Amino acid sequence: MKRTAVVTAGTAGIGLETALGLAAAGLAVTVVGRDRVRGAHAVERIDATAPAHPARFLAADLASLDEVRALAARLGEDGPPAVLVNNVGAMFPRRQDSVDGIEASFAVNHLSPYLLTELLVPALRAGAPSRIVNVTSAAVGVARRTFEAVEPPGGYYGFHWYGRAKLANLAYTLELARRLDGSGVSVFAADPGGAATDMTRGTMDDPRIVSPGLRLLWPLVRRRFERSTSGPASLAARSSVHAATAPSLTGRTGIVIGAGVEPVPPSRVAADPRVAEAVRRLSERLAPVGTV
Repeated sequence: MKRTAVVTAGTAGIGLETALGLAAAGLAVTVVGRDRVRGAHAVERIDATAPAHPARFLAADLASLDEVRALAARLGEDGPPAVLVNNVGAMFPRRQDSVDGIEASFAVNHLSPYLLTELLVPALRAGAPSRIVNVTSAAVGVARRTFEAVEPPGGYYGFHWYGRAKLANLAYTLELARRLDGSGVSVFAADPGGAATDMTRGTMDDPRIVSPGLRLLWPLVRRRFERSTSGPASLAARSSVHAATAPSLTGRTGIVIGAGVEPVPPSRVAADPRVAEAVRRLSERLAPVGTV
């Protein structure tokens, strides 16, 4: 029986390497992205490895909640997926809004995977055993921890706001694991560590992406970050592939897989039920699930 996997932002970088790993594991892979040309190249690269099943591409701008809903509906037509990897992520040096008028970092890094996942949960339940993998980041450690509103107080600093959106998504991931425990749907977070990708190239050179308190130390921090992101995307994808396919994780849930492809302790803040509740309320208000 054919088992399917969906990888968002799967046309390049860590997402494409994740898709290649899942295809090598025997899954029929759908990669999602905005650019049809890159999507076609991704499919060609996956199919060149002679996988058990041909890959396919679906176009969607995951910064748009309407397009996320349309994508979920399209995926729902194909029957239950076995694996959903929410790999989408973006860091913005300057504040901008999504097409829905929501601050873009929060929209792309949390609301998009949150909404897609919630819309696909019924199908994932129906196709159990299945797995959800949400890609997280060490940037959660510099995040503001308030979620009463989409934007925290104070000025906009892209690195911190990226971390806050990833923190929201990690808190959601851990809460979702608790909610789906016993359903046959396992939920994991995967920390890729770092790799040289389109997101990291150039972005980290802009000192305005960090708060003034960190700015004096930024040259040192940036050098350390660049060393950690100099490896190939194939290494950074290992945590996601492991979370999606490893037999040792069968029947387990709510685990963060670190860059070393081993379980690591989750952020204490992300594991706080009060944070999860605040994230849930904000997410439901900004991206109501409704029906597919």
